[in-house]
Amino acid sequence: MQSIARNPRRSLFMLRTHIRQISVLFFQTSVFFHDANFAAFRFNSINGRDRFEIGSNPIHPVEEVLMWKKVLGIGVVTLALVAVVAAFVTPTNAQATTNLVDTVRQATAGFQDVKAAEAAGYQLFHGCVSGPNEGAMGVHYVNGDLVGDGQIDAQKPEAIMYEDQNGTMRLLGVEYVVIADAWNAKNQMPPVLMGQLFNYASAPNRYGIPAYYYLHVWASKNNPDGTFSDWNPQVSCEDFTGEHSH
Repeated sequence: MQSIARNPRRSLFMLRTHIRQISVLFFQTSVFFHDANFAAFRFNSINGRDRFEIGSNPIHPVEEVLMWKKVLGIGVVTLALVAVVAAFVTPTNAQATTNLVDTVRQATAGFQDVKAAEAAGYQLFHGCVSGPNEGAMGVHYVNGDLVGDGQIDAQKPEAIMYEDQNGTMRLLGVEYVVIADAWNAKNQMPPVLMGQLFNYASAPNRYGIPAYYYLHVWASKNNPDGTFSDWNPQVSCEDFTGEHSH
Protein backbone atom coordinates (compact mmCIF):
# COMPACT_ATOMS: atom_id res chain seq x y z
CA MET A 1 0.00 0.00 0.00
CA GLN A 2 2.75 2.44 0.93
CA SER A 3 4.86 1.61 -2.13
CA ILE A 4 1.86 2.31 -4.36
CA ALA A 5 1.19 5.61 -2.63
CA ARG A 6 4.71 6.81 -3.19
CA ASN A 7 4.30 6.68 -6.98
CA PRO A 8 1.30 8.70 -8.22
CA ARG A 9 1.88 7.64 -11.85
CA ARG A 10 1.82 3.97 -10.90
CA SER A 11 -1.30 4.60 -8.82
CA LEU A 12 -3.06 6.20 -11.77
CA PHE A 13 -2.06 3.28 -14.01
CA MET A 14 -3.37 0.76 -11.50
CA LEU A 15 -6.61 2.68 -11.08
CA ARG A 16 -7.18 2.67 -14.83
CA THR A 17 -6.34 -1.05 -14.98
CA HIS A 18 -8.77 -1.98 -12.22
CA ILE A 19 -11.55 0.15 -13.70
CA ARG A 20 -10.96 -1.49 -17.08
CA GLN A 21 -11.21 -4.92 -15.49
CA ILE A 22 -14.42 -3.97 -13.72
CA SER A 23 -15.83 -2.59 -16.97
CA VAL A 24 -15.08 -5.89 -18.69
CA LEU A 25 -16.89 -7.73 -15.89
CA PHE A 26 -19.91 -5.46 -16.25
CA PHE A 27 -19.87 -5.94 -20.04
CA GLN A 28 -19.73 -9.71 -19.66
CA THR A 29 -22.72 -9.54 -17.33
CA SER A 30 -24.59 -7.47 -19.89
CA VAL A 31 -23.80 -10.05 -22.55
CA PHE A 32 -25.31 -12.71 -20.31
CA PHE A 33 -28.58 -10.79 -20.20
CA HIS A 34 -28.41 -10.29 -23.96
CA ASP A 35 -27.99 -14.03 -24.55
CA ALA A 36 -31.12 -14.56 -22.48
CA ASN A 37 -33.01 -12.42 -24.98
CA PHE A 38 -32.90 -9.31 -22.81
CA ALA A 39 -32.33 -6.99 -25.73
CA ALA A 40 -35.17 -5.40 -27.67
CA PHE A 41 -37.85 -3.94 -25.41
CA ARG A 42 -41.46 -3.52 -26.35
CA PHE A 43 -44.81 -3.32 -24.63
CA ASN A 44 -47.75 -5.46 -25.56
CA SER A 45 -51.24 -5.40 -24.23
CA ILE A 46 -52.21 -8.91 -23.28
CA ASN A 47 -55.63 -9.67 -21.79
CA GLY A 48 -56.15 -5.99 -21.02
CA ARG A 49 -52.93 -5.74 -18.92
CA ASP A 50 -49.65 -4.25 -19.97
CA ARG A 51 -46.93 -6.83 -20.04
CA PHE A 52 -43.32 -6.07 -20.69
CA GLU A 53 -41.80 -8.06 -23.53
CA ILE A 54 -38.07 -8.43 -24.05
CA GLY A 55 -37.07 -10.06 -27.29
CA SER A 56 -39.60 -12.77 -28.01
CA ASN A 57 -40.21 -13.74 -24.39
CA PRO A 58 -43.06 -11.93 -22.67
CA ILE A 59 -42.25 -10.94 -19.10
CA HIS A 60 -44.72 -10.47 -16.33
CA PRO A 61 -44.51 -7.06 -14.56
CA VAL A 62 -43.28 -8.78 -11.38
CA GLU A 63 -40.53 -10.51 -13.34
CA GLU A 64 -39.69 -7.18 -14.92
CA VAL A 65 -39.18 -5.61 -11.50
CA LEU A 66 -36.98 -8.50 -10.39
CA MET A 67 -34.91 -8.25 -13.54
CA TRP A 68 -34.28 -4.53 -13.09
CA LYS A 69 -33.38 -5.10 -9.45
CA LYS A 70 -30.67 -7.49 -10.62
CA VAL A 71 -29.38 -4.99 -13.17
CA LEU A 72 -29.42 -2.20 -10.59
CA GLY A 73 -27.66 -4.43 -8.09
CA ILE A 74 -24.89 -5.15 -10.57
CA GLY A 75 -24.50 -1.42 -11.22
CA VAL A 76 -24.25 -0.64 -7.50
CA VAL A 77 -21.67 -3.38 -6.98
CA THR A 78 -19.64 -2.05 -9.92
CA LEU A 79 -19.63 1.49 -8.53
CA ALA A 80 -18.68 0.18 -5.09
CA LEU A 81 -15.74 -1.75 -6.56
CA VAL A 82 -14.56 1.34 -8.43
CA ALA A 83 -14.73 3.34 -5.19
CA VAL A 84 -12.72 0.70 -3.33
CA VAL A 85 -10.08 0.58 -6.06
CA ALA A 86 -9.83 4.37 -6.13
CA ALA A 87 -9.41 4.50 -2.36
CA PHE A 88 -6.74 1.81 -2.54
CA VAL A 89 -4.55 3.54 -5.10
CA THR A 90 -5.14 7.13 -3.97
CA PRO A 91 -1.90 8.45 -2.47
CA THR A 92 -2.95 8.92 1.15
CA ASN A 93 0.44 8.11 2.61
CA ALA A 94 2.29 11.12 4.00
CA GLN A 95 5.13 10.49 1.56
CA ALA A 96 2.87 10.70 -1.46
CA THR A 97 3.48 14.19 -2.70
CA THR A 98 2.79 15.59 -6.14
CA ASN A 99 5.16 18.56 -6.25
CA LEU A 100 8.06 20.22 -4.51
CA VAL A 101 5.93 22.67 -2.52
CA ASP A 102 3.97 19.80 -0.97
CA THR A 103 7.22 18.02 -0.19
CA VAL A 104 8.63 21.08 1.57
CA ARG A 105 5.48 21.53 3.62
CA GLN A 106 5.73 17.92 4.72
CA ALA A 107 9.45 18.15 5.50
CA THR A 108 9.04 21.33 7.57
CA ALA A 109 5.77 20.49 9.31
CA GLY A 110 7.64 20.02 12.57
CA PHE A 111 9.65 23.23 12.26
CA GLN A 112 6.96 25.82 12.81
CA ASP A 113 8.79 26.56 16.05
CA VAL A 114 12.36 27.64 15.38
CA LYS A 115 13.48 25.80 18.51
CA ALA A 116 12.46 22.53 16.85
CA ALA A 117 14.70 23.38 13.91
CA GLU A 118 17.59 24.10 16.26
CA ALA A 119 17.04 20.77 17.98
CA ALA A 120 17.27 19.09 14.55
CA GLY A 121 20.69 20.62 13.86
CA TYR A 122 19.79 23.91 12.18
CA GLN A 123 21.62 27.00 13.43
CA LEU A 124 21.29 30.73 12.74
CA PHE A 125 23.46 31.66 9.75
CA HIS A 126 24.59 35.29 9.76
CA GLY A 127 21.68 37.73 10.00
CA CYS A 128 18.51 38.52 8.11
CA VAL A 129 19.08 38.69 4.35
CA SER A 130 17.51 41.71 2.63
CA GLY A 131 17.15 42.10 -1.12
CA PRO A 132 19.27 44.52 -3.16
CA ASN A 133 16.18 46.52 -4.14
CA GLU A 134 13.17 45.31 -2.17
CA GLY A 135 11.97 42.40 -0.12
CA ALA A 136 14.11 39.83 1.64
CA MET A 137 14.92 36.16 2.05
CA GLY A 138 14.48 36.36 5.79
CA VAL A 139 16.53 34.62 8.45
CA HIS A 140 18.27 31.39 7.50
CA TYR A 141 18.77 28.49 9.86
CA VAL A 142 21.31 26.19 8.23
CA ASN A 143 22.31 22.59 8.78
CA GLY A 144 26.02 22.53 8.03
CA ASP A 145 26.21 18.75 7.73
CA LEU A 146 23.57 18.76 4.99
CA VAL A 147 25.29 21.60 3.14
CA GLY A 148 28.57 19.70 3.11
CA ASP A 149 27.30 16.27 2.09
CA GLY A 150 27.29 17.05 -1.65
CA GLN A 151 23.74 15.73 -2.06
CA ILE A 152 20.21 17.02 -2.55
CA ASP A 153 17.30 15.44 -0.69
CA ALA A 154 13.85 17.00 -1.01
CA GLN A 155 12.97 15.76 2.49
CA LYS A 156 16.09 17.32 4.02
CA PRO A 157 16.51 20.99 3.07
CA GLU A 158 19.86 22.49 3.94
CA ALA A 159 18.36 25.77 5.19
CA ILE A 160 15.03 26.80 6.69
CA MET A 161 13.86 30.39 6.27
CA TYR A 162 12.02 32.39 8.93
CA GLU A 163 10.78 35.94 9.31
CA ASP A 164 10.88 37.80 12.60
CA GLN A 165 7.41 39.25 13.17
CA ASN A 166 7.19 41.21 16.41
CA GLY A 167 9.63 38.88 18.13
CA THR A 168 8.17 35.63 16.81
CA MET A 169 9.86 33.64 14.10
CA ARG A 170 7.43 32.65 11.34
CA LEU A 171 8.26 29.85 8.93
CA LEU A 172 8.61 31.00 5.31
CA GLY A 173 10.05 28.11 3.35
CA VAL A 174 13.40 26.50 2.65
CA GLU A 175 16.56 26.84 0.62
CA TYR A 176 18.27 23.81 -0.87
CA VAL A 177 22.04 24.29 -1.03
CA VAL A 178 24.90 22.18 -2.33
CA ILE A 179 28.54 23.21 -2.73
CA ALA A 180 29.26 23.37 -6.45
CA ASP A 181 32.62 21.55 -6.37
CA ALA A 182 31.16 18.68 -4.34
CA TRP A 183 28.21 18.35 -6.73
CA ASN A 184 30.27 18.70 -9.92
CA ALA A 185 32.69 16.01 -8.75
CA LYS A 186 29.93 13.41 -9.13
CA ASN A 187 27.54 14.99 -11.62
CA GLN A 188 27.91 16.38 -15.12
CA MET A 189 24.82 18.60 -14.96
CA PRO A 190 23.60 21.16 -12.39
CA PRO A 191 21.15 19.83 -9.79
CA VAL A 192 17.44 19.60 -10.61
CA LEU A 193 14.96 18.80 -7.87
CA MET A 194 11.47 17.61 -8.83
CA GLY A 195 11.66 19.54 -12.08
CA GLN A 196 13.21 22.72 -10.66
CA LEU A 197 16.67 23.74 -11.91
CA PHE A 198 18.99 25.18 -9.27
CA ASN A 199 20.59 28.62 -9.50
CA TYR A 200 24.32 29.15 -9.24
CA ALA A 201 26.18 31.54 -6.95
CA SER A 202 29.85 32.12 -7.57
CA ALA A 203 32.58 32.88 -5.02
CA PRO A 204 33.49 35.12 -3.35
CA ASN A 205 29.98 35.95 -2.15
CA ARG A 206 28.31 37.81 0.69
CA TYR A 207 27.96 34.62 2.72
CA GLY A 208 31.66 33.73 2.70
CA ILE A 209 31.18 30.20 1.38
CA PRO A 210 32.49 28.46 -1.76
CA ALA A 211 30.50 28.63 -5.01
CA TYR A 212 27.25 26.78 -4.63
CA TYR A 213 23.98 25.77 -6.25
CA TYR A 214 20.76 26.81 -4.54
CA LEU A 215 16.98 26.80 -4.84
CA HIS A 216 14.43 28.67 -2.72
CA VAL A 217 10.96 27.24 -2.14
CA TRP A 218 8.42 29.61 -0.57
CA ALA A 219 6.12 26.89 0.70
CA SER A 220 4.78 28.54 3.85
CA LYS A 221 4.43 32.15 2.72
CA ASN A 222 3.15 33.33 -0.63
CA ASN A 223 5.67 35.04 -2.88
CA PRO A 224 4.04 37.22 -5.57
CA ASP A 225 7.31 37.07 -7.54
CA GLY A 226 7.13 33.29 -7.77
CA THR A 227 7.36 30.22 -5.57
CA PHE A 228 11.01 29.65 -6.48
CA SER A 229 12.20 33.27 -6.64
CA ASP A 230 15.11 34.42 -4.50
CA TRP A 231 13.47 37.47 -2.95
CA ASN A 232 10.02 37.90 -1.48
CA PRO A 233 8.67 41.48 -1.58
CA GLN A 234 6.31 40.61 1.27
CA VAL A 235 9.16 39.67 3.64
CA SER A 236 11.05 42.22 5.75
CA CYS A 237 14.10 42.23 8.00
CA GLU A 238 12.98 45.27 9.98
CA ASP A 239 11.94 43.37 13.12
CA PHE A 240 14.99 41.13 13.36
CA THR A 241 17.49 42.30 15.97
CA GLY A 242 19.77 39.27 16.07
CA GLU A 243 18.44 38.16 19.43
CA HIS A 244 16.94 34.72 19.88
CA SER A 245 13.26 34.97 19.04
CA HIS A 246 10.57 32.52 20.00
